[in-house]
Amino acid sequence: MSRESRRPDPPPGLSRRKFLATMGAGAAAAAVTGGIAPAVYQDGEVMRPEELVKVPLVVNGRTHRLLVEPRWTLLYVLRERLGLTGTKVGCERGECGACTVLIDDVPRYSCSTLALEAEGTRITTVEGLLRGEELGETQRAFVEKDAFQCGYCTSGQIMAAEGLIRANPKPSVEEIRRGMSGNLCRCGAYPHITEAVKRAAELERGR
Repeated sequence: MSRESRRPDPPPGLSRRKFLATMGAGAAAAAVTGGIAPAVYQDGEVMRPEELVKVPLVVNGRTHRLLVEPRWTLLYVLRERLGLTGTKVGCERGECGACTVLIDDVPRYSCSTLALEAEGTRITTVEGLLRGEELGETQRAFVEKDAFQCGYCTSGQIMAAEGLIRANPKPSVEEIRRGMSGNLCRCGAYPHITEAVKRAAELERGR
């Protein structure tokens, strides 16, 4: 069957040339919009990326009322707007785990989370694990077990460990390895990290 014979017939009163031109324009529009014509495009209420939006964020038990751009990540807001630089910038594409924080006690990559998505949640950074001027249990365990070398990934490792222990107070070695698998250490300190998580769980249970 030829290509011409497969084309649909035009409606009565419309030439084949005009019909095909109309179909081509419709296909182009669908490609640009993803096949969807949302209401926001129709009524002109599209939010520009650079427009500031008011958002309250609860970080380490304290509410911050901020003006943010819709495109800003939680990582950017924590570091550049709140000065909480314990959360590190790594790959910025959700692969290395250096930017891990807890959102409602669950480890999340803050580089892949928009600040606006975190509204109405409890955000915990590595600074939030401190008990006054003293290190928290998980932080202490990483020091005791020498679970770092360069230290750049350590805050993300600690937050992933903290989230794991909050969900599972007595994890097995295999559960620790699975739970920490989303956090990379280029120095290769994984055996020490595993021991640190075991120790942190012990300290948490003892407390």
